[in-house]
Amino acid sequence: MPKMKTNSAAKKRVRVTSTGKVMHEGCSMRHNLEHKSARKRRQLKEETALATSQARKMKGLLGR
Repeated sequence: MPKMKTNSAAKKRVRVTSTGKVMHEGCSMRHNLEHKSARKRRQLKEETALATSQARKMKGLLGR
């Protein structure tokens, strides 16, 4: 049986930590940043873990 290919779109958007969490970059940091406060920009900059149900689907796309 051939190897399963990873979904390249998924691989560009998330990363899996050593403990198995699926981390993703937040949204709202591409443009229109001048009206957002520095505090808000710092909060949006952080990576966050995906919800459990989404993480399960994403791991399937990544072949894990």
